[in-house]
Amino acid sequence: CIDWTPFFQTWEMKGRYPAILDDPEKGEAARGLWRDAQAMLRRLLDGGQLRARGVVGIWPAASVGDDVEVYADESRGSVRTTLHFLRQQVQKPPGRPNLCLADLVAPRASGVKDWIGGFAVTAGIGLDEIVAAHEKDHDDYSSILCKALADRLAEAFAERMHQRVRTTLWGYAKDEGLDNDALIQEEYRGIRPAPGYPACPDHAEKDTLFALLDATANAGIRLTESWAMLPSAAVSGFYFSHPASAYFGVGRIDRDQVADYARRCGVAQAVIEKRLASSLAYDDRATGDAG
Repeated sequence: CIDWTPFFQTWEMKGRYPAILDDPEKGEAARGLWRDAQAMLRRLLDGGQLRARGVVGIWPAASVGDDVEVYADESRGSVRTTLHFLRQQVQKPPGRPNLCLADLVAPRASGVKDWIGGFAVTAGIGLDEIVAAHEKDHDDYSSILCKALADRLAEAFAERMHQRVRTTLWGYAKDEGLDNDALIQEEYRGIRPAPGYPACPDHAEKDTLFALLDATANAGIRLTESWAMLPSAAVSGFYFSHPASAYFGVGRIDRDQVADYARRCGVAQAVIEKRLASSLAYDDRATGDAG
């Protein structure tokens, strides 16, 4: 399940794998890096120095406006927690809706039973010790190589777990039979957007996701105060199964939605403006407890 193309991009080698190995200009260097990567990967696996852990969850859910209520059990009588999402506000041509991730979960008012999933995986347990040993030997090349491989393994772990969720654990695509190229091209049904990325730009939603998953206890992954994941070779996000699921970016948002989002999150507007600074469509931020 490894997508090797970003591995070469880490080394500022543009081109798709495996074609890059035969590139007339970069091929020789790419093949050398590839050989080193395979040898290092074999050492890491054989030595048991690098370990992986992960957790996935699937919960009864329903959308309420731009929020998604996650229920305590299948009776759906008690709300366990609420996920908060943002909606595109850019002007679009007629017939093209302004999207929100909550649109991908059946509305509570519809009475349709639906679910939402989540995951947190890492392939970086033991990585700090490995990197420290290489740096002690002044071997920066091996240090960077190990970090790049751990990142690729974490992404591959996320890919494999999503495949298992689709075909068995959730089972909404039981007959899926895609090869690795098709997985890389995202030809499957459903998406796994991550908090902090274009469809869900607020990193703070990781707090709710990690609480649902009990990710620290179950996968050995913890969040820093700025919502970075440790170990660093880690991936987390939500699972949506809607047949029309597709990745998108929220883009710039204006004051009205910021105020609404702050109200839904139960925090001051100034806090939201700080968290979403790069997504704001205006510059004069609120001050004090505007929420």
